[in-house]
Amino acid sequence: MNALIQYLSGTTASVLSIIFIVFTIAALGYMVGGIKIKGIGLGTAGVLLVGLLYGILISYFPDITIGPRTIHLNGAAMLADYKLISGMGTALFVTAIGLIAGPKFFRIMNKSSLSYLLTGIIVIGIGSLLVLLFIKLDHKLSPEMAVGLMTGALTSTPGLSSAKEVAQDQGALVAGYGIAYIFGILGVVLFVQIIPKILKVNITEEREHFVAANTVAIPELKRKAKKLDPYGFCAFFITVSLGCILGAFRIPGINFSLGKSGGTLIIGLIIGHFGRVGPINCRIQKDSLNFLRELGLVLFLIGCGVPGGINFISNVHLSYFLYGAAITLIPMITGFLIAKYVFKLSIFNNLGSITGGMTSTPALGTLIETAGTDEVASAYAATYPIALVAVVIATKIILMIE
Repeated sequence: MNALIQYLSGTTASVLSIIFIVFTIAALGYMVGGIKIKGIGLGTAGVLLVGLLYGILISYFPDITIGPRTIHLNGAAMLADYKLISGMGTALFVTAIGLIAGPKFFRIMNKSSLSYLLTGIIVIGIGSLLVLLFIKLDHKLSPEMAVGLMTGALTSTPGLSSAKEVAQDQGALVAGYGIAYIFGILGVVLFVQIIPKILKVNITEEREHFVAANTVAIPELKRKAKKLDPYGFCAFFITVSLGCILGAFRIPGINFSLGKSGGTLIIGLIIGHFGRVGPINCRIQKDSLNFLRELGLVLFLIGCGVPGGINFISNVHLSYFLYGAAITLIPMITGFLIAKYVFKLSIFNNLGSITGGMTSTPALGTLIETAGTDEVASAYAATYPIALVAVVIATKIILMIE
């Protein structure tokens, strides 16, 4: 009997190990993402949905005990594992985006670049005004809960971290983030697919024009640089490391930092532009970067999805959920319309800029799939940094004035 219990305990622990869970969620997520209704599907974001459902499920069944062993499915250690997975995914995805966009990013800077910056500021500005409005209209809504809803609706973890430094009620802040986060991701993912259909965009034609407009000659490296491995992994890992170092620096006073996402994006753009670090050749094959980008996105979605499901059930509140949905939809739609009719951005540049303004990593992945070209990453890369800075500053201002 003891032998059977030990066997069952060991088997259960293996089946419920973090490795098994991550790969099972990923496999099921791709199956769900492959389902399309009238041409619209979740794609890789299906992984997020499965992760959320798993998080909701284990919130009802937190512990499993067999013999002497207790398995904590949503304990602190397990949640820390998902945080690590999310962080690694972010680093892989954003670094790949930076390296993909880098060779052309600085060489195609033009008047559209100002439009990208303004789009990011507009999106965050409208979101901030909505938060202040909701606080005034709903006296039960605390500033901490409202700012949490804002950071969740804009899927901005750096914004949440920044707000924690001045928030008095951190529990409400984190709860708000968890409530709004699910719609914050899925809303933008669906938006970048639905809008081209509403506008009856000819994707093939638009892609040809878009790629032609973004065609630029990439110069050969001036001096001979050494490639240390056939896939460019060494160069990629160097980029991630330098990005993490940059992201760790904090600006005194406002205590602002780029974080892993901002740091790796900027270093990726720079190294992608120059193509080398000292004597090391950092020109990496597109196939390798696409693989790392997709792997990073999957890990990010799982690392955020499972804890998001747990937090959603424990903190769900209908009116707060609606506030969060409004903070996602209104800035996104308004920003899109301004970019289209005022800035005259093409559909792919527009949507790329919106994903950056909404700081939405998963939506960029979906847009790349929808557009059929990763050139859209340039608009994201141009908008994301200003949006990141704006949301970090906005959260602190709102908490300090309320």
